[in-house]
This record gives sequence, structure tokens and C-alpha cells, in this order.
Amino acid sequence: MRWVLLPMAAVAFVWLLGDLAAVNALTQLALVTRLVLTVPALLGLAVTRCILFALLFLFFAVPLGEFLMPQMMAWTADFTVLALRLSGIPVFREGLQFVIPSGNWSVVEACSGIRYLIASVTVGTLFAYLNYQSTRRRVAFVLVSLLVPIVANWLRAYMIVMLGHLSGNQLAVGADHLIYGWVFFGVVILLMFMIGARWSEPEPQCWARLILNPRQRVPWSAQPMPLGRGDWSLPCWPWQRPHGTLWLLDNAKSPQVGAMTTPTALAGDWRLSGSPMAAFEPAFSNPSARAGSYPRRMAAKVGLYLGYYRNQNYQHKLISSDNVLVRSKDPNWSQVASASRVAQIGPQHLAVRTAELRAVSLANGATVERLVVWQIYWINGTFTASDYLAKAYSAWFRFTGRGDDSAVIVVYASKDQIDGSEALLQSFLSDNLSAIEALLAQTRQSR
Repeated sequence: MRWVLLPMAAVAFVWLLGDLAAVNALTQLALVTRLVLTVPALLGLAVTRCILFALLFLFFAVPLGEFLMPQMMAWTADFTVLALRLSGIPVFREGLQFVIPSGNWSVVEACSGIRYLIASVTVGTLFAYLNYQSTRRRVAFVLVSLLVPIVANWLRAYMIVMLGHLSGNQLAVGADHLIYGWVFFGVVILLMFMIGARWSEPEPQCWARLILNPRQRVPWSAQPMPLGRGDWSLPCWPWQRPHGTLWLLDNAKSPQVGAMTTPTALAGDWRLSGSPMAAFEPAFSNPSARAGSYPRRMAAKVGLYLGYYRNQNYQHKLISSDNVLVRSKDPNWSQVASASRVAQIGPQHLAVRTAELRAVSLANGATVERLVVWQIYWINGTFTASDYLAKAYSAWFRFTGRGDDSAVIVVYASKDQIDGSEALLQSFLSDNLSAIEALLAQTRQSR
């Protein structure tokens, strides 16, 4: 079926963009889609309809779902804190960290429940297809398999905290924390399947005859044309053109960036300080070059971090789940709030990502240092605060031959500034964003 070549070519282009932006999920999704489209292209629609579920089930092999993790972690923290308060336990919460009388707890990536969700939906979809015949029951069970692991993970987190609290932090605080969680999840999924099996539907009689009579064949009119005929020879360009384009772009790469120098004097009366204002540096891995400076104006101090990336690939890229302000296991800092806003930076309005960081533990009685952080991406001269737009810009600029030079700009200030930390950051960027942009542009031109 020649018309399938058009969507195959479109999917090949999507794969190319995903590889240019080093987005694993997009390239893997495009690969599976191309495999699925190969079946109607070579074997026809009749065969495709017979194995449609098996073809669609291949999409579960694509590791999607990581983008849901922050939201699921927030939901887990919301439910756990609410359930603890309803149980009569006082809770003080900041972001994903909370304190109860018996100790400190935090919701990390492993507590998000994303693994429960992926496993439940995958097995639940297969169970629904094999045990039900009506579309309504199949859809209903898939929705149940979607909701049950989310609620089960909330209950699991609450029960873990309660076990630790009631046992004086002797239970559910080490390896048994994970063991209890998986055992609880296994019991919940088993009960879900046992209940779902009560409404199972037998297969239609026609399918039973087809299974009992293996000699029964698809009518000749529905059989695909044999391979090798002139009108069935598939051109190679849907597969080879993306790789050829990628080869040309890879051979046009620029040399890596050398050392970046930060100006000692910026606009206004901002000057580079010899000592950092805080022992903080964003957790961005493998930048081509980076520069950290600590300008100050009288008593006001602002920290600046620049992370520059060029010739990005899957191990060396700006936008990554590993590149964050603070990692979940950071021993010195924790992120307690995040948001986004539009700030007036000089004559322009720019979207920025904001966060609040807290140092030291809440339980040791020490003075708690807090930082307000603003983050902006610079993608080949274009500013954005969105991970998705940054990836799209990077892929497009590289595809059009303009390179993939990108950088992250992070500015931060202590929250206890007299003039207000956000006003201080806005003032600093209004005075110096043009100088920072010129520095990045100069680095890009040095290719």
C-alpha cells in the first residue's frame, strides 16, 4: 500500500528531529511507529486488522511517562499530608518535604508511583483485551488500571509514614520501605484482576472455529501481494534520508567551546566578588563551558551561573532530567517551591522559571538559609523558560544549519534581602541581561 509511505516519511522526519534534539522518547516512539506502519505497507490492511492489538501493544515498549513524575510526586505529598492531618498528626510542609513530631520525610522520585502506573496500565490493557469482548468493558478496565495504582501509591506513602511514626522510626525507613511498597502494590493489582475476572466475557464462536481449524485461511482477495513485484518494491529513502541528513549535520559540527570568562564589571555598580555569596551551584552535567560569578552592589548580592552547551548528544545536552537546580539527594540544598512568571527585564517581558531553595535541616535548629532562583534558557539567541520549547528550538536551529549552541542562565539571591529578592533579581537582569547575551553570542561566533 503505497499511501503508507507518506506517514512513514513523516515519522522518519519526526525521528530526525528527535535525534537532533537528543530526545530519547521521541526517537523511540518514532521507531516503533515506523515498525507498525511497515505491516500495512508490506502485508496490507487485512493482516493489519487481524494483529492490530499486537501492533498497538508495541507502543508500551516505549519508555514514556517521566514527564508525569513531578506532578505525581506533588499529588503523593498532598494526599500524605492531608491523611496525616486527618489522623491527628501535626505536619509542617515545604514543597515535597514535610516534618512530623517523629522525624522528617520527603517525597522523592521513587515515591511518585510512575512505575506502578506503567506496570498496571500495561498489564491491565492486556488483561482487558484477553478477558473482555465489548469495547465499553475494555475501556472501563483500562481506566481502572490507570486510577488504581495512583490511589494505591497514595495509600502506600501514607502507610509507610505511619509505620515509621508508630514504630519510632524502626520500621519502613530502610530497605523494607521499598519491600512494603512492592508487596502492597502486588496485592492491590492481584485484587484488581480477581475482581475484573468476575465480569469476563467468552470469546465469540467465530474465533473459536478459527483456532480449532488452523487450515482456514484468509480469502485470496484479502491476501497481500507477494514481495518482489515491481509495484511493491519500496523505495529506500524513507529510511535512509534521515540518516543521510544526520550524517551531513554531524559532519558540520563546530569545535567544542573553550573557557568562558565572566566580566569583572557589569552595568551599573555591579562588580564581581572574589567570594561566593552561597555554596550553591545548579546541578547541570557536562556543559561545554561554564562560568560562575557573584556580582554585588553595596550590601546586595546576586549569584550568576552560566552553563554553555554545543554539539549536544544523548550524553551531553542542556535539557535533561539529570539537569536540575537541585537533585533529590543533594546533602546541602532542597527545592521547596517552584513556579513560573513573566518578568519585566529592561524593555522586554521574559518568561522565567522561579524556585525557592532551602539549606540545612528544619529539625536541627540552625539558621535556615533560603535562596530565590530564576532560570532562563538561551537557545541560539532565543530566550525561553520552557523545556519543550527549548528542545524544539534546538532541533529546528540544528536542522536549518545554525548549530545547537545553547545555555542556561541562573541567577539567585538570598531571600532575606532588604529590598526583596525578586526585585533584586529583576534589577540585576535588567542591568546586565544584554551583557550576558552579548557574552553568549560572542561564544557562539567563536565556532
